[in-house]
Amino acid sequence: MRRAVTAEFLGALLLTTAVVGSGIMAERLAGGNLGLALLANTGATVAALATLIALFGPISGAHFNPAVTLVALWRGETQPKQSIAFIVAQIAGCCAGAVLANAMFELPLIQASTHVRTGFAQWLSESVATAGLIVVAFSSPTITAAAWRVSAWIGAAYWFTASTSFANPAITLGRSLSDSFAGIRPADAPGFIAAQLVGAAAGAVLLRLLTEQKAAA
Repeated sequence: MRRAVTAEFLGALLLTTAVVGSGIMAERLAGGNLGLALLANTGATVAALATLIALFGPISGAHFNPAVTLVALWRGETQPKQSIAFIVAQIAGCCAGAVLANAMFELPLIQASTHVRTGFAQWLSESVATAGLIVVAFSSPTITAAAWRVSAWIGAAYWFTASTSFANPAITLGRSLSDSFAGIRPADAPGFIAAQLVGAAAGAVLLRLLTEQKAAA
């Protein structure tokens, strides 16, 4: 239990550091070219996420995400006590990761992001990205498969969603602490989190339907 919770904290911390830190670096080097900045941010996120899933998957399952943990609880794959500990570790890790990224780039450790992300299109995007994440993650037969499938999905969703695919309530909170390319205004975070939870529920239902159909076949 202790090792698993530690793995969730470290995984969430390092993932957020990669997302926020690469966003800061991309913004500084892209010279105002937002497409180039997003491409750099995507590449770093995909590489870090795949590595972290492969590294911590055998220890904790590599959730790094309260939406994933809640679906695992609903499916009976985790117990309530463990799920609560995971979610606390994920939120703490994501917030610490944003602080670490800010520190590495000599920015104020805690910032209130001014990056506006709100509206129906953004919320729909988060629901779609999170639903897809749930289906991809829980249908992966092994940790190795999950490492490339989940990271590929998130990387693709950076580009086909209007929200650039946060798909994670904990990292949404963490990203609100950095006024950078990857940030989100704190006032907009609740809307994102609600949309992500709706998407997680939709993904869980879709996953069950797909699983039942596969079993029937």
